[in-house]
Amino acid sequence: MREMRLYINIDHVATVRQARLTDEPDPVRAAVLAELGGADGITVHLREDRRHIQDRDVRLLMETARTAVNLELAVASEIVELACELAPLQATLVPERREEVTTEGGIDLSSEERLRLVGTVLDRLRDAGVRTSLFIDPHEKAVRAAAQLGVDAVELHTGEYANALRAGRADQLLRLKAAAALGRDLGMAVHAGHGLTYENVASVARLADLEELNIGHSVVSRAVLVGIERAVREMAELVRRAHTH
Repeated sequence: MREMRLYINIDHVATVRQARLTDEPDPVRAAVLAELGGADGITVHLREDRRHIQDRDVRLLMETARTAVNLELAVASEIVELACELAPLQATLVPERREEVTTEGGIDLSSEERLRLVGTVLDRLRDAGVRTSLFIDPHEKAVRAAAQLGVDAVELHTGEYANALRAGRADQLLRLKAAAALGRDLGMAVHAGHGLTYENVASVARLADLEELNIGHSVVSRAVLVGIERAVREMAELVRRAHTH
């Protein structure tokens, strides 16, 4: 079984900073500590409204990260241009609405018009040498649509699993398992993330067809109490222990 990679999303370090429009805490410094704690990569979502991560953060992160950078972005021209300029290891296209608190579901691939739009952005990223990924719901149609677009990877939205009552998580886990298996069968790397915590991550980490988890809010929340290096190390131990048993 391949080792599970853990990417740490540092968006909410920037959320605390932006609450006062000051210069601390610095998400780029948090990324350094996350790497020391065992993160295999750093994820940031540069939103159109710049509510947390700023362009400066992404630029500095690209210069200082010792691991990999996964840049999440909407299908928005100015941010696509920045992604092509900076060429992170991976760009993950996600849905984005101004009024949402956080990303609420997978990207829409339900129409030919949407497929053409997303496909155009994917082509631009590929031309810039960027590995491509789509954040999708764990549905067969979405997985097949992503494969049709030729992406390198998909990230399965785990929000429904995370939000389900404990008794109802088994059904959501089966959906994730089936989507992950289909994604691998169709030749894509399969990642997962959204709403994963220290309490619910183990069952997802055990899914053999997954190779990467993206976790942010729970780790940043834990870091407020114990520090980010320790918080990342604890999450990494949980993920890797679950994935190998």
